Amino acid sequence: MLKIYNTLARDKQVFKSIDPGKVRMYVCGMTVYDYCHLGHARVMVIFDVVQRWLRASGYDVTYVRNITDIDDKIIKRAQENGESMTAVTERFIRAMDEDAAALGVEKPTAEPRATDYVPGMLDMISVLQQRGYAYQAADGDVNYAVRKFAGYGKLSGKSLEDLRAGERVAVDAAKQDPLDFVLWKRAKAGEPAWESPWGAGRPGWHIECSVMSGALLGAHFDIHGGGQDLQFPHHENEIAQSEGAHGGTFVNYWMHNGFVRVDNEKMSKSLGNFFTVREILTKYDPEVVRFFIIRAQYRSPLNYSAAHLDDAKQGLTRLYTALKGVVAQAGPVDWSNPYATSFREAMDDDFNTPEAVAVLFDLANELNRSRSAATAGLLKSLAGLLGLLQREPETFLQAGPAQGDWTPERIEAAIVARTAAKKSKQFADADRIRDELKAAGVVLEDGAQGTTWRRG
Repeated sequence: MLKIYNTLARDKQVFKSIDPGKVRMYVCGMTVYDYCHLGHARVMVIFDVVQRWLRASGYDVTYVRNITDIDDKIIKRAQENGESMTAVTERFIRAMDEDAAALGVEKPTAEPRATDYVPGMLDMISVLQQRGYAYQAADGDVNYAVRKFAGYGKLSGKSLEDLRAGERVAVDAAKQDPLDFVLWKRAKAGEPAWESPWGAGRPGWHIECSVMSGALLGAHFDIHGGGQDLQFPHHENEIAQSEGAHGGTFVNYWMHNGFVRVDNEKMSKSLGNFFTVREILTKYDPEVVRFFIIRAQYRSPLNYSAAHLDDAKQGLTRLYTALKGVVAQAGPVDWSNPYATSFREAMDDDFNTPEAVAVLFDLANELNRSRSAATAGLLKSLAGLLGLLQREPETFLQAGPAQGDWTPERIEAAIVARTAAKKSKQFADADRIRDELKAAGVVLEDGAQGTTWRRG
């Protein structure tokens, strides 16, 4: 029985989908004005695991992850570069797709772009205005009147007075209340704009997700996810917009993943302490990065450091080493198997991937003892539900950047030379070759079938 920690309820709740056997899930995606950093990677990987487990649990999943392709930051980047907004967004959408594919993230069912849904945004703003939730200010912007929505603050758990005193509330003389947020921004010279009943302008950020989720999943759906930083104000504002417009419940379960931290500070572009995915992938195998993300409980902070990534590499190496030399037996998972049962219990407990990974290590220990094809098959199958261990062991173990000019061909030649030196009793030469390889990050493993190697 799957339980999900629901941010709205502040508790784990038994998951029950609106439509039996089907799940509709929306996750806030990227604002495409720069390369994805590790915080973005965490969102993509975590909700990739969520949708994989929902499917493995028998649900027909419709998974929507949006792309914000109109935003102040995008406009600023285009102006700085002297290029069109479309050129900027297309370039970084391609980069995002490359990063996601490298990390083993499956494509969502749909990836709507905000600019394709502006007519729907105009419709929702009109409805909100008709229902008394929206007004046009003296500066031409259309704002949402937060105090008109009785449920405002229920996701963040803060009162209106708490929120008004918060640092994130900007003071704007044109607003009726400092808490009010923009639905439609009046056009500025040189910026992209659409015609509207309130004059030329462009949508505010929050209205985009309310409209895209509603268009693709309906006014009421099962799961809405995103980073913890979106809980307020973005997701709080989505609730106000969608429930204000439709009059009913917007989302049943809200999921938020924790921050990525560097030196106990949140990783973000604004703080300048972020690492892009492609920067990290020049030093670490993408599966190591995925494993690093999955080993942490999704709601907890993820502490970034080279030491933690090195530890993840060692852990994944242990799992692949256990599979090495055993032909895994293919077939469906036998969920009555005690290891499989423990794995399911972990994943059904709010997607507890650390406990699920612990089961994989228990299985690897069993495999090291038994060398059983069935055990190897179960290890690969369960790991596959997390997007792990699907390569040939040697492919992973020998992957990674070469130290100096130690290419696979040169390593194999060195192994041949070492074997010849040992046969001719030139043990000092053999040891020298091993030491040279070790210094280059290459580990030799001697066995009955000869010598194999892996990156250290």
